[in-house]
Amino acid sequence: MKGKPLEMSLLFDFYGETLTPKQRELFDLYYNEDLSLAEIAEHAGITRQGVRDSIKRAEHALGEMERRLGLVGRFGMAEKCARGLAQQVAALRALNDGTLHSSEAAAIADRMAALLAALQQEASDGI
Repeated sequence: MKGKPLEMSLLFDFYGETLTPKQRELFDLYYNEDLSLAEIAEHAGITRQGVRDSIKRAEHALGEMERRLGLVGRFGMAEKCARGLAQQVAALRALNDGTLHSSEAAAIADRMAALLAALQQEASDGI
């Protein structure tokens, strides 16, 4: 079941509030606390199979939310674009330092970096 813990953790970060409190607890213990099904069953006072079924239902529900809304995918694309923009800002600064020596280009790079920082802060606040 733990074949994709990073993906499940991301889905949980975005959509975990849509799960029942019990599903959230069991899912968190399994994926984030790395407890075994038997350990969780003992903690929750239910069978190992009951834990497994609840986690499987939670995984399915989270996957469905992503399929419908695509927030994790869009977040990943935004992060990829932000990395590309950061590289372009660095390239502009290097070009300006080495060749252009333009205060206008430096100001543009600074404004781009500020916008990028604001986007990254907004993204981290939203999770």
